[in-house]
Amino acid sequence: MAPEFAHEPDAHRYTLRLGDELVCVAGYTVRPGEMYFTHTYTSPSRRGNGFAASLIEFAVNDVAATTDLRIVPTCSFVADWFEQHPDRTELLRRAAAV
Repeated sequence: MAPEFAHEPDAHRYTLRLGDELVCVAGYTVRPGEMYFTHTYTSPSRRGNGFAASLIEFAVNDVAATTDLRIVPTCSFVADWFEQHPDRTELLRRAAAV
């Protein structure tokens, strides 16, 4: 079964589902010019399979393609993801609109 990624802006989150199962969630808040990724959660039985990393990649790609927001990784998992993907750190340096 292929993972299904979604952006749920009303819930301020990105999700990854396998069929009907919600496997992984990345929550965020938006402030002027910035998107703060505040937490990442993976269902305990699904941890260690790369789902969270895949979800963050989807979310980062979506933010890059659809907004001009700067990403602020207040979640340690997201911060670690950016350390492992230095080619994407331009999103951390975008000028925040005031």
